[in-house]
Amino acid sequence: YLSFYSVHTPLQGKPDLVAKYREKLSKMPLADGESAFGSEEQVSQQQGKNGPTRKVRIRQRHPVYAAMMESMDNAVGHVLDSLERNGLTKETIVIFMSDNGGLSTSEGSPTSNVPLRGGKGWLYEGGIREPYMISAPGLTKRGTVCHYPVTSMDFYPTLLDLANIPLRPKQHLDGKSLVPLLRDPDSSLPRKSLHWHYPHYSNQGGFPGGAIRQGDYKLIERFEDGRVHLFNLATDLGEKEDLAERQPDKVLTMRKDLHEWYRKVDAKFLRQKPGGPRPWQP
Repeated sequence: YLSFYSVHTPLQGKPDLVAKYREKLSKMPLADGESAFGSEEQVSQQQGKNGPTRKVRIRQRHPVYAAMMESMDNAVGHVLDSLERNGLTKETIVIFMSDNGGLSTSEGSPTSNVPLRGGKGWLYEGGIREPYMISAPGLTKRGTVCHYPVTSMDFYPTLLDLANIPLRPKQHLDGKSLVPLLRDPDSSLPRKSLHWHYPHYSNQGGFPGGAIRQGDYKLIERFEDGRVHLFNLATDLGEKEDLAERQPDKVLTMRKDLHEWYRKVDAKFLRQKPGGPRPWQP
């Protein structure tokens, strides 16, 4: 396991690479009236309609972050080159991914997730959708793309399966082997839903809530007041068109499944502070 800390705060790039990207940026001026930032929705519903908004980066214009990205890219290359030099490429499974979306709403907002909405600390796709690349010798083909939604919990059963070790469902629980998808990117997995649970505030500005993904549909439930949002990611990847009021039956079904999952995993929710507003409970 190799964890890169490079694309994370503190934002510190190699001076020569930072200079390289500052020079590139100087040749890419914004048009008149154009901004590198857009306005995200209210940070907290408890603060009312006039509460603060949080800016979200919508243009990639951060030389230090770009320098850090290049350094990480080179580091990954060093690892892969070393495997090849030592004759281990055909015996090594490589998986590359991130633990969350890019930081676009706080701490310098170094990156943009456009066309995805939000970023790290948010339940929108900008916060939870990441790259997931797998190289499995003798199985995967270069350039193959699979659009089926998966999760990091699938690592363990996938590695067991690729190593011809019997699966251990009591250990990997919600995780599923991705081998069927590696063999056929157009296939599917025996899993109805993916779930997310984020019952707190963070410095990135996201609201406490839960989410469920079923097929192309994604439902987000806010823990402050119980409001829900429904999006069809096949036609609205940026989550701009809320379908909750137009598709109440879909909301009812997905919300029921989400609440059943809460109970199954004993999910925790917001607790009332002395003198504070009473938070919503499912």
